[in-house]
Amino acid sequence: METEDAPAQPNDDRAETCTVSVKGLTENWQKWSNDHSEYQKHNPFSNGKVVPPQIQRGQEGYGRPLEGSKTEQRGKDAHSHISREVTELCQVIKEIGESGDDGRTAVRFGTLFERYVTISNKLVGVLLRARKQGLVHFEGEMLWQGRDDGVLITLL
Repeated sequence: METEDAPAQPNDDRAETCTVSVKGLTENWQKWSNDHSEYQKHNPFSNGKVVPPQIQRGQEGYGRPLEGSKTEQRGKDAHSHISREVTELCQVIKEIGESGDDGRTAVRFGTLFERYVTISNKLVGVLLRARKQGLVHFEGEMLWQGRDDGVLITLL
């Protein structure tokens, strides 16, 4: 069996250009360490002695996520999504409802349920939200399919 000499490898210039100084590594590590220590001061689950200031009831920002946080953005997105669903529900009530003596559009819950269930499976929750916003009116705390099919839902 014959062996051939391996082809010559080109000179590797990376060893010459990728010199890393110990001083640079030390500085980077120290910066990371300082940043992490500062972060831990505000972490309620760390064993550090510094406790972050707590917002008290009545102060601005109480019960709200930090401004610019992902939690705040998720809340805004959820709010806009629910608002779209409420608006869509009102449109469906306008389309399938009948105008009453007072000029307001009304529909029976059973009829609305049959029509709206193909759009969303959250009809009762959206109705409750719309009532809270003053957009619709119906009697009772909760509406149940079958039992409350005759309840009149009025678009305000």
